Amino acid sequence: MLFDYFKNIEFGQPYFFVLFAILPFLIYGHFRYFNSSAASIRVSSTAAPGLKTWKSAAKHLPFIFRVFALSAIIFTLAKPQTRNVEQRTEGEGIEVVLCIDVSGSMTAQDLTPNRLEAAKSVAIDFVNRRPTDRIGIVIFAGESFTQCPLTTDHNVVIAAIKNIRNGLLVDGTAIGSGLSTSVDRIRNSKSKSKVIILLTDGENNGGLIDPQTAKEIAKAFAIKVYTIGVGTIGEAPMPYRNPDGSISTRMQKVAIDEPLMQQIATETGGRYFRATDNNSLAEIYTSIDKLEKTKVEVIKNVHFKNKFLPFVAAAIFFLMLEIVFRYLLLRKFP
Repeated sequence: MLFDYFKNIEFGQPYFFVLFAILPFLIYGHFRYFNSSAASIRVSSTAAPGLKTWKSAAKHLPFIFRVFALSAIIFTLAKPQTRNVEQRTEGEGIEVVLCIDVSGSMTAQDLTPNRLEAAKSVAIDFVNRRPTDRIGIVIFAGESFTQCPLTTDHNVVIAAIKNIRNGLLVDGTAIGSGLSTSVDRIRNSKSKSKVIILLTDGENNGGLIDPQTAKEIAKAFAIKVYTIGVGTIGEAPMPYRNPDGSISTRMQKVAIDEPLMQQIATETGGRYFRATDNNSLAEIYTSIDKLEKTKVEVIKNVHFKNKFLPFVAAAIFFLMLEIVFRYLLLRKFP
């Protein structure tokens, strides 16, 4: 308990420790006085010889108590205290909507274990790197759906990403619908920076909104769109179910509308990326993370707590001991 009380003590006025330099002179003067033949006034005593011997042996105790008291006073003057640092992080995050293609072609196995699972994995890593951002999730296939509205509760966002799977929506690739739904989720935001990351592996072939129209809406609301085309070059293994229920794969041509993806990104102030494997997909999200910086400020508040009371108590205690020994037990007067 006592050790914990004095743990991490520091001194606000350490220059008072120079007063310790006086103590050696006081000690020297004291012993010189007792060794000299200077006269001293003593009160006569009829105490027994044994008591006188004890008093003779204890004659230095009052002075020792005074030294202890002076030491405690010096420590008190040095202002003992502990430092308590409160630290908090304040950040001005951006708002991000992850717009993810969940069409049947996203089960292609040119990424491990497939495109959709690889996209989910890197999306979770991205969310974990953006602690101050509000993030939402939109999925699309033949239609679009808000999987998670914008929120700073990243546990909710990550849970929503983990729950994404193929077959949740009518099949197809409605890029325009996915982009427009994402714009609708973020368009009224007061954030200075609004970003959509659109990931797809195909060409627009469904939905009620043309991708060009969705792009113009994004531009009108000053929303930056990063686009990612995911899939290897050439053909990719696509799983399918046999009549007997077993799963086989067949090669399917990879068709990504890269000119459209590049146009959407360029005209909205974003960039287009092509992910042909897991590593390149992870690197793309890392690049976007670096491009879209958030303002993070670490604020420290330092509070000091005084710890001088034990030293004051010690000084009073030793002064009282000196008085008791000098004037009562030893009956000695200066």
